[in-house]
Amino acid sequence: MRASSLSRRAVLAGTAAAAAAVSVPLTPGRAQAAATPEQSGYRWRNAVQGGTGFITGVLFHPSVEGLAYLRTDIGGAYRWDDRADRWVPLTDHLGWDDWNLLGVEAMAVDPAHPNRVYLALGTYTQSWAGNGAVLRSEDRGATWQRTDLTVKLGANEDGRGCGERLLVDPRDSDTLWLGTRHDGLLKSTDRGASWQAVSFPAAPVATGQGITLLVAAGRSVYAGWGDSDGTADNPSLYRTSDGTTWEAVPGQPTGTAAKVPVRAAYDRHTRELYVTYGDAPGPNGQSDGSVHKLRTTTGKWTEVTPVKPGGTTADGSADSFGYGGVAVDARRPGTLVVSTNNRWADIDTVFRSTDGGRTWTSLKDKAVLDVSETPYLNWGGDKPKFGWWIQAVGLDPFDSRHVVYGTGATLYGTRDLRHWAPQIRGVEEASVRHLISPPAGKAHLLSGCGDIGVMYHERLTASPARGMASNPVFSTATGLSMAAARPSYVARSGWGDHGNGAFSHDGGRTWAPFATQPDVAKSAPGPIATNADGSVLLWSFGTANPGYRSADNGDTWSEVGSFPKGAVPVADPVDPARCYAFDTTTGTLFASTDSGRTFTAWATGLNSGDSEFQLVAAPGRSGDLWLSLKWNGLYRSTDGGATFTKVSSCWASYTLGFGKAAEGASYPAIYMVGSTETITAVYRSDDEAKTWTRINDDRHQWGWIGAAITGDPRVYGRVYIATNGRGVQYGEPV
Repeated sequence: MRASSLSRRAVLAGTAAAAAAVSVPLTPGRAQAAATPEQSGYRWRNAVQGGTGFITGVLFHPSVEGLAYLRTDIGGAYRWDDRADRWVPLTDHLGWDDWNLLGVEAMAVDPAHPNRVYLALGTYTQSWAGNGAVLRSEDRGATWQRTDLTVKLGANEDGRGCGERLLVDPRDSDTLWLGTRHDGLLKSTDRGASWQAVSFPAAPVATGQGITLLVAAGRSVYAGWGDSDGTADNPSLYRTSDGTTWEAVPGQPTGTAAKVPVRAAYDRHTRELYVTYGDAPGPNGQSDGSVHKLRTTTGKWTEVTPVKPGGTTADGSADSFGYGGVAVDARRPGTLVVSTNNRWADIDTVFRSTDGGRTWTSLKDKAVLDVSETPYLNWGGDKPKFGWWIQAVGLDPFDSRHVVYGTGATLYGTRDLRHWAPQIRGVEEASVRHLISPPAGKAHLLSGCGDIGVMYHERLTASPARGMASNPVFSTATGLSMAAARPSYVARSGWGDHGNGAFSHDGGRTWAPFATQPDVAKSAPGPIATNADGSVLLWSFGTANPGYRSADNGDTWSEVGSFPKGAVPVADPVDPARCYAFDTTTGTLFASTDSGRTFTAWATGLNSGDSEFQLVAAPGRSGDLWLSLKWNGLYRSTDGGATFTKVSSCWASYTLGFGKAAEGASYPAIYMVGSTETITAVYRSDDEAKTWTRINDDRHQWGWIGAAITGDPRVYGRVYIATNGRGVQYGEPV
């Protein structure tokens, strides 16, 4: 999920890839004190969806039973709490300016010091993204110290499911290794406080993968090289035995099926290193792959591929795939699991061997999947799939029958090698785009997300019983709108194979597709809005296309030539005849007084300086509009958009919403992600934006949170926040 095939940045000039030797405390009582919930006045939790994102790595601690860590591509890292039977988020303290650090490139533990854990953070390597950073902890991630790097990491780019690129040296706990995509190999000799570039035999490629994995085998360290062409002259696996000099591993496999080392695991009993390969790093794009093992004592290589790609399925489809995860059993010599990856025709599986790879059993063949705790995994009514994008595989070193594997949507686990269920409590990784809190009905929340469409939350503490909104199923929601005066009517839009728009007459519980849709909807489904009484729909399709209108619930559509192309339609919450749209290219507010048939330019000169903005209508009031223009501030109109006045109480406003008014107040509570002083935070105002109170704290920041925010119209003080990788966060006064 959230596939990314972004271009890579150029290699840094020279070899100076050392870290800025800055140790930034992130612990209570140090330089950046974190407020307790009592100090901030709010308690923060996730509205449970249940995973909903790509699990890129899972790591059991080799010497502590019940201790494990998990990483994601855009949603941070987690630690397993064995007593509570759930994952604990470890990186929610990262704030607005550090949004690029919510992607976890790699993690490492110290076998000799169980409380130590390390994270390599950085989501993108593009020029517009910030540099990476390394976090180090002496208390299992309860508190952190940080070192900023001078290189970029790519946790949400191709190859993000490859092996851990971060490793504690098996010979010295003070020494760490970090493999980068475009800047070679870094080394730290002070437990991650500072980093220096070191010599490595292979040269970085500007568009390449660089080092895909680091793994200890005895006292040696092995490194996978993702920019090999599969030939002996350009090898893909290197090692060092002394921590100084690196050499290509002799006799290693060659060819397309062994082009990119994806992951590796070492069996200390048999002294064999198992390596999975693909013809591409994955998770997308693999069509070939293999599994090989190296007996480190003799240098002998043996191919142990369970099933070779390239065959055909029963229906004649090409069975192309690569290999992904691998984990060995710490208790049973020669026992291991490996996973296929990108196997769409015959569906990915996890293979298990008890004889060093001579024979294999597919655990998928007799698997019983129970997704009752996260019903969205039925994908709109189909049976749950065993998985896809399986590159993270873990085998509990204290329980040979406890196997876990990550997919593009969840983490499955088993305790008997047959019955599987999501082992995902506490992990919320959705990229949330839209939020609605209805004024009445069973659900307090509807959410529209990337990858998992729209969800109807009967309870905030359990994954929605109906799963993803179906009929049709959307992979990604692009619009979500409720009729203010008729909240039983909801419309949604998004990317889907069987229609791109739908409506509901029961508040979002069940859906039906529009009878027709504009031709452009399939290729450019944009935001949608319904007017106050649900009698009119307005649908936008990007800056290259006109907007469309329907007055018969989607049976027919007509082009609205005066609607500003690419604008987001906004309905007046009281007057069904009034609709609004803001044109960012000209900074003009357009309004309609004939139910969206025609739009006229009203207020002008409201330049946002950016294509992103948010126009919101205050509930229960006609013509009361609020316009968030990011760092250009917050503006308000009380005359339907004819004029706007800048709000002086804040200097930046990124997203804004309304909730139930405070006791004795006549105006709804306003919630905002913005800035009143130096930091970007979450605020509430009970006096029409005259004053603001910060309601989040330094422990609860969640990176970029600029997509959507709304209060609950039935519960004063409750607020819902859309995050980009940490799902829906909701806060309540304590």
